[in-house]
Amino acid sequence: MVCFDSNDIFAHPKTDTVTLIKSISGIRGTIGGKAGDSLTPIDVVKYAAAFGSIIKQDKEKCKIVVGRDARISGDMVNRLVTGTLISLGIDVVDLGLSTTPTVELMVKDENADGGIILTASHNPKQWNALKLLNEKGEFISDEQGKLVLAKGDKGEFEFAQVDKLGIVSERRNAIKKHIDKILALELVDVEAIKARKFKIAVDAVNSSGGIAVPMLLKALGVEDIIEIYCTPDGKFPHNPEPLPEHLHEISSEVKRNKADLGIVVDPDVDRLALVCEDGSMFGEEYTLVAIADYVLKNTTDEQLAKGNFLRNTVSNLSSTRALRDITEKNKGSYKASAVGEVNVVKLMKETQSVIGGEGNGGIIYPESHYGRDAMVGIALFLSHLAKSKKLCSILRSGYPDYFIAKKKIELTPDINLDALMHKIQDKYSKHPINTIDGVKIEFDKEWVHLRRSNTEPIIRIYAESQSEATANHLAEKLISDMKQFIK
Repeated sequence: MVCFDSNDIFAHPKTDTVTLIKSISGIRGTIGGKAGDSLTPIDVVKYAAAFGSIIKQDKEKCKIVVGRDARISGDMVNRLVTGTLISLGIDVVDLGLSTTPTVELMVKDENADGGIILTASHNPKQWNALKLLNEKGEFISDEQGKLVLAKGDKGEFEFAQVDKLGIVSERRNAIKKHIDKILALELVDVEAIKARKFKIAVDAVNSSGGIAVPMLLKALGVEDIIEIYCTPDGKFPHNPEPLPEHLHEISSEVKRNKADLGIVVDPDVDRLALVCEDGSMFGEEYTLVAIADYVLKNTTDEQLAKGNFLRNTVSNLSSTRALRDITEKNKGSYKASAVGEVNVVKLMKETQSVIGGEGNGGIIYPESHYGRDAMVGIALFLSHLAKSKKLCSILRSGYPDYFIAKKKIELTPDINLDALMHKIQDKYSKHPINTIDGVKIEFDKEWVHLRRSNTEPIIRIYAESQSEATANHLAEKLISDMKQFIK
């Protein structure tokens, strides 16, 4: 049986059961339960040992950077991971409370061999995860990920003798180092930001962004900051995914305090959502659009040549067409990758793109580093807003309006997904079709993207149009097509 759900979905894994999800980019799951069914201490140790063993191999000396968000389980998981790594003879640089992009930067800064970020990103408090980085501070490759999973499942590890145990070094200034690097970026205009005397509200969902974002704003010259849920105790006051339906409180606070802007980050600070001065949502898809517009307009040909970049952009197949419109308007070229940060980064490198990211508010600015970074996004957006001399809502109104409908179909094992996708391709064969990640069908300036979820037994259906009603109609039409084919 297949269940067709026509409600919009902004899904993360279900939270009412214990779950362990093993993927090429890391290990995540709910805390508590039986080993192998959820993220228990045994599972944490097993996969930390697998990753550490692969990174170390035959090296005499090896170093891994570890940082975490403020989840309630974070300290426990950190102790398990750190203890496991030093038992392998690996030195650990422990950043303590940190952000995902900070860990990525510090891997390179410390000349480390890899990194582990302890965060389940936007998932609720009962989740945690080990996200795995290579020596460049980027997510490990598909091949490396498979090796980690295979080695962890085999459980064959060799630990160090007592005289060769690793050591732990603490770094509690990593966020400041991250901010200093942001301030040094040529397109971050601190003086313009100071001159606007912004009043800004911040919702950091009681995670490490509560430390990092106010610190960044002060460094940028913002003196009037309204902190909402900035105590890093891991007690998330609302669903931590920065989507409009979870942001009613900051919207009200922005209006009540007559703030110029509201800033919202997820628990590990790699996604950025913005609230305009009138309480309206800037739109998570448009975080990247606005920042890309600023970067494309203000990066000179000399700067492009110096960084070996072209005036190109990349986002994934499920992100808004508005980025393509803005890129082409600025005489650049746009490409779409398969869904997933590692895929976006790979295509950005291939196309020498000056900026890219994902429509969930993830900004990747390679002049800083190849990772989603809400901190860099904040600095670039504030520079853009300050230099535009416009209200946030007016700035937003200058971009093309598109609407994305997000829906799902729940699947059962008896459904032949490949056959179903082929039937869809055959029906719409006269239209441009992209199959690098599921099936994406283009209808002039409208599109529909069908792809199997990496975390749930569902097909996700994304449809975009310049009309909200049309976007929903397109999604429902494809759901109807699949329903007929399955029958």
